[in-house]
Amino acid sequence: MKKLTLFIAAIAAFCMCAQAQEVMSGAIQVGDYENATEIYNGSYFDMAPTNFYLAHTGAQMIFTPDLLSDFEGKENVKITELRFKFYCESFEDIYRDMKVYLQETDAVQFAVNQDGIKQFFNFGDLAFTGDYSIEMLNSYGEDCEIVVTMSAPFAITPGKGLLVTITFDAQDDDNCTMGSDYAPFYTSGIRGKAMTYTDNWTSFLEYAEGSDFPNATAVLGCGTNVELPVTLIGYTYTEGGSESLRGDVNKDHEVSIADVSALIDYLLGNEVDPFDAEAANCDLSEDGISIADVSALIDYLLSGAW
Repeated sequence: MKKLTLFIAAIAAFCMCAQAQEVMSGAIQVGDYENATEIYNGSYFDMAPTNFYLAHTGAQMIFTPDLLSDFEGKENVKITELRFKFYCESFEDIYRDMKVYLQETDAVQFAVNQDGIKQFFNFGDLAFTGDYSIEMLNSYGEDCEIVVTMSAPFAITPGKGLLVTITFDAQDDDNCTMGSDYAPFYTSGIRGKAMTYTDNWTSFLEYAEGSDFPNATAVLGCGTNVELPVTLIGYTYTEGGSESLRGDVNKDHEVSIADVSALIDYLLGNEVDPFDAEAANCDLSEDGISIADVSALIDYLLSGAW
């Protein structure tokens, strides 16, 4: 067995990992993103994810499990991108520092304290930080997008909701649009799943670190009963299902040298967790798991075929 272990180490450099399941991509539309027609023209307090009228804005948005039902039956779901659409009637060039925080949530609404004041959530994990700029003069009269590509894919569990916190901060307090020059598309009928923050001097993040947080009040420039904006959520996934993948001994969704090590540990009597006994039967024999399965697995890694 020691010689076998040395042999495996020698060939490890030549082994290519085989993907257990093909990584696929998808997109969820919240509202009719491709054909959005309903533009919000109300108070700038109530515009998610931003309004560009003030120097510092922010929003929290709850995407409930029913809106994310496309995740059901899929494995390794990871959010890669968020897109929001707006209609431009501005001649201003807009520049913002943007941050996006994501977290899973079981909440389907914002909490209310004993005084009847709605509460923001604590921010989640920082998933994106970067610059957002648009030369609106060149986009006048057009539908435009705010595109957020995650710094790293965000893993989410099917059946859970998603809380998105997004902040936009101008580099100075003067880089703002006029009142009617920006109109986001919204999802009629999904009211109360977003709250917004607006201020010309204090950022949403600074407010979140202050003593007034998490209270959302009109005095603080907050919209508390806001429609979700039309949103496109890009994600990757692997197909779900209970079938074992031949050779994926350690159930990490790929077949690699790590599965050889797990199989050898199992044969030596060591505890292996997780361990897929069906996947470990690499030679498909009816004689149980044996050294023959190790050989079959190594042959697969070297040749790419069973």
